[in-house]
Parts: sequence; structure tokens; C-alpha cells
Amino acid sequence: MNIDIPAGKDPIGYVWGEMVPGIGIAASKFSLAVYEHTTLGLREFEAARLRIAQINGCVFCLDWRTERDGVKVEPEFADAVSEWRTTDRFDDRTRLAAEYAERYATDHHNLDDEFWKRMSASYSQQEIVELSMSLGAWLAFGRLNHVLGLDTVCVLPSHRS
Repeated sequence: MNIDIPAGKDPIGYVWGEMVPGIGIAASKFSLAVYEHTTLGLREFEAARLRIAQINGCVFCLDWRTERDGVKVEPEFADAVSEWRTTDRFDDRTRLAAEYAERYATDHHNLDDEFWKRMSASYSQQEIVELSMSLGAWLAFGRLNHVLGLDTVCVLPSHRS
């Protein structure tokens, strides 16, 4: 880890809850809201989330699979996300979610009219905003955890045993 954690403290709880409680607690609520309140389908949600995880290199995010009603994406899904341009495993919405995630994280200045026409043809305005906010959360918080070296000890609070 790139920050000091007192002995006996949970690294995530300490950093997100104790070190900067005015920011960390609000950030964790936003991060959890993305999962709790999404209206996006599981496959497009996971395609976007995993593409950000691949770009960030967040160990936990790469390993995590979102579950809905006992359903997760198939084990080969992450490999398909890496190959979003050519995979035959994705429908248009899922492919576009992976593309948007990549461009959002690496080339956001070049989201041109052609891209937005495709997005608007596949996603409602509400879904575009929701996906954009989700991408922002994953990019910021996955990168934060990776940069600070917390990604090898990260667990979502609602998934702690």
C-alpha cells in the first residue's frame, strides 16, 4: 500500500471512512448507489464496468462480477470486453457500453457527433446520464484504490462477510 494503515484497521474502512470522513463516506455512498439504483441491463453495465477496470488495472474491480437476482455474466465475458470491437458475444448496446467506457476513460475529447448519434439510437437520455455517472464513479474510485494500493484489499461494504 502507498499509505500507512494503523495496525488492526481495515484499510478500506480506514481510508474511506476515517481518514477523510467528509469526502470518503459520501464517495462510498455514491459508489454503492451505482450498483443499487442502476436501471441498465447487467451485460451493458458489466461491459462498461469491466472496461474501466481493465483500463484502471484495479485488481479488485477486475475480479469482481456484479450479480443481479443470482445471475452474473459468463466467465468468458471479461475476455470479450477486452475484444469489444470484434467479439460476437455482444449485442449493439453491450458493445457500445464498452466503447463508451474506453473512450470516456482514454479519449473523452473525441466523443464526436457520430458517436452520440449511435448512443442516442441505443440508449435513452436517462440511460446515457446514468452510464456516464457510473463510468465516472468506476474511473475515479477504481483508480484511487489502485493508485493507493488498496485494490488488493478492497471489498464493497455490502459484500463483507
